Formats: sequence, structure tokens, C-alpha cells
Amino acid sequence: MAEHFDIVFTDLDGTLLNSEKQVSEQTLTLFHSLKNNGVSRVIATGRSYFSLQKVIADDFPADYLIVSSGAGIVEVRTQKLLFCQPFHNKDIQSVSTRLIAQGLDFMVHDQLPDNHHFVYHQSGNKNPDFKRRIENYQDFCRPFSCNSELPAHSAQIIAVLPEDPALFSRVAACFDQFQVTRATSPLDHRSIWLEIYPPGVSKGAAAKWLCEYLDLGFDRTIGIGNDYNDIDLLDFTNQSYVVANAPRELQERYLLAPSNDEHGVYHALVGN
Repeated sequence: MAEHFDIVFTDLDGTLLNSEKQVSEQTLTLFHSLKNNGVSRVIATGRSYFSLQKVIADDFPADYLIVSSGAGIVEVRTQKLLFCQPFHNKDIQSVSTRLIAQGLDFMVHDQLPDNHHFVYHQSGNKNPDFKRRIENYQDFCRPFSCNSELPAHSAQIIAVLPEDPALFSRVAACFDQFQVTRATSPLDHRSIWLEIYPPGVSKGAAAKWLCEYLDLGFDRTIGIGNDYNDIDLLDFTNQSYVVANAPRELQERYLLAPSNDEHGVYHALVGN
């Protein structure tokens, strides 16, 4: 198994975690054994560092965390932020102005590692998923009414859209000078989160940076994911799997492992 790769990248929600937000015992045991075989273990998630710590124990057997879909990389042992690439105020204002003009609900997150704090704009349209997000983070967020209230730096800007891929494509086309990533809402599992990052920020770019940092060959990488925000990662890794609960179009594009409730990450790794 381990002789086929030097580093493993796995998504978290819907991939490494099962439906109960837990990692199976056999997968956990495997991750401990990977360390003994000299394999670097990386969780690549759309969650912020703050949110990640809610579901992963401090002693979880991982070496690095790619957080916020590539906006930052954390070394687990030292809890040091190795890499981040923020938006600056001019771009934050430009993106926010265009999103407001399109009547969209969105959040402007602070810089890493504090990007669980954010300011938000609410259009007034019915958007239960966005409302729930605000309620969940009511202690960390506030509305804004003018550009002067926007942060000087931001890790990401997220607009919450209905389940309408055509709308996502139209809005994304307005921001082609930035990195735009599609993610399925972790709240209602239907709404589309349109995530905007500085150019070149993605899980795949972060994985490439980490391989270069560790002096590891790209041909000895393996990745496992389940959603659209994993595409850049899976296009980078040499062996790329999605679990069986991934959208069908992703199942047709990458190697297929069992679902997250059937130890998909374990089977993807032991099959190599």
C-alpha cells in the first residue's frame, strides 16, 4: 500500500467523516500506520481552522491541514500557519460591490486563522441556508452597510445561491479574474456556495505548494474527495478517488471508492 504514495490528501465532510461526523476505527488505525510508513497525512477541507477543530480531535493522526479550500495551510504539530494568501481591501470592495448589484447574499470572512469571523450582506430574498449560517455564527458575525465596514484583509468571500448550477455559472463568470469554487452547502446539502478567493487559491494549489515545501514528487500523491470544491485537488493528485456519495458527474471523472459510510477513504488507500 504505502509504497505507492508518499502523501495522502483527503477531504473531510462527506469523505473522511461519515454521516455521524466520525472517522471509522479502521480508517483511524490506518492513518496511524501511515505515519509509521513515512506517509504524510493531509486533511484538505472547506472548513475554517476554527470549524475543523469542532469535529477533529487534537490528537487526530494528521500532519497538515489545508483549510478554507486552500486559503491556508496549518502544520498540526506546531499549529503554525505555513501559508496563506489573502484578499486585500481594494479587491474585497470590488467583489462586494458586484455581489450587491446582483442582489446576492454573501459573507466576507476575516483573515486566517480568524476567518470564522465575518461581515455579511443580506439581500432580503428568501434564503434559508444563508439565514441558518448567520444564526450558527451569530457570535462571530455582523451585518455591514458600507465599504468602510469591510475588513482590510479577507481569506474568502462566500455567496449562498439556490440549487441552480446555471445561476452559479453566470455569477462565476463575473469574477473570472479570481479563483471561484463551487461547494455544496454543508447545512442543507442542496444550496450552492459560490466561494471567491484570490487568484490561484484552491485545494489543488495548496497541495502542490505543500509537496514542494516537503520536497515530495507529485507522482506519488493520492487524493480522495466528494464534492465540487475537491476538483482542483483531484486534478492535481496522481491517483484520485471520489467516494460513492459524490455527485455522479464526479464519479464518472475519477476513480470510485465506497461511500463515506462504508469506509471509502480506507478502501481507496488499502487498494493501492
